[in-house]
Amino acid sequence: MAGSSSNRAEVPEAKEALDKFKMEVANELGVPLSNGYNGNLTSAQNGSVGGHMVKKMIEAQEKQMADK
Repeated sequence: MAGSSSNRAEVPEAKEALDKFKMEVANELGVPLSNGYNGNLTSAQNGSVGGHMVKKMIEAQEKQMADK
């Protein structure tokens, strides 16, 4: 099952935006993420990108809720 991923967007139309967001976060963190296979990166590097994505999404949602 190499190369397949169980990750999928709940809203398929959002995939492009999520991919762009992932690349922006990786760039901010200095993680050399590329499109496609990233097996050369450590799990810590990959995890830091995902963790920061979640943190930013939560912050944005909290701000949106506070502004209502």
